[in-house]
Amino acid sequence: MAISAAEVKKLRDITGAGMMECKKALTEANGDMTAAEKILKEMGLAAVAKRQDRATENGRVFAATNGKKACLVELTCETDFVAKNDQFKALGEEIAKVVLEKEYTEVVPELVEMVNGLIATIKENMSCKKVQLIDIPANGMAATYVHGEGSVAVVVVFKADNAALFENETVATFCHDCALHVAAYKPQFLNTSVISKEFEDAQLEIFKAQAAQLDKPEKVKEGIVRGKLSKLYKEICFVDQAFVKDDTMSVSKKMAEVAKAAGGKLDIVSCDYYVAGV
Repeated sequence: MAISAAEVKKLRDITGAGMMECKKALTEANGDMTAAEKILKEMGLAAVAKRQDRATENGRVFAATNGKKACLVELTCETDFVAKNDQFKALGEEIAKVVLEKEYTEVVPELVEMVNGLIATIKENMSCKKVQLIDIPANGMAATYVHGEGSVAVVVVFKADNAALFENETVATFCHDCALHVAAYKPQFLNTSVISKEFEDAQLEIFKAQAAQLDKPEKVKEGIVRGKLSKLYKEICFVDQAFVKDDTMSVSKKMAEVAKAAGGKLDIVSCDYYVAGV
């Protein structure tokens, strides 16, 4: 049976498969478009299986919010070229929408199938590596930011004493700048209250060993150790870091200043980010 170029193009538009594959599927299906789609799908799934052992060391990360929840998604692929592909980017954004809509807290079969569909088209192994769903409290909002070509994705959740506070332009700018700050400085912790005793003890052990080499009185050494710990926390705790847009004060102090000027109170509830490939 002769297959016309128009039929091949139609099937290509529907499936995104290559011209030769579309012609082959239509020939095998005797021109039946539905049957040809099924054949292409089966061909694609077979191709996916063949590619699943290939390393996926490139990719990009995504952040999104619907006002009630926020999410982070990491999508990996084999090459940097595909990581910059518009279809790959669109897939990650669509996965983020589905995660928010269905409140997925892990990579589920539906998300895997979404990825497999693009593998069949682009013919490169890909993976939805991880997803994270983040709560937004009452009177809260999430600031999201994705840096560059999806190298870092950030979600910072805030809570105000009145939701109207987020309508203030200065407050909104501050919240956005906080997301930029996290992308730039990548803090280990939100604040000191979430640091485990095990982490602190390990740092103290290091600082005590350093101080033991000094020819100083024990009380002086203790002060040095505590000073080192305090300095470390200012470097690794988000709210204690020097604010990216005003390094004369910490994030927490800048937040208090901005909130007071806007006539309200503001707190940072959580700070999460994904780094592509990490």
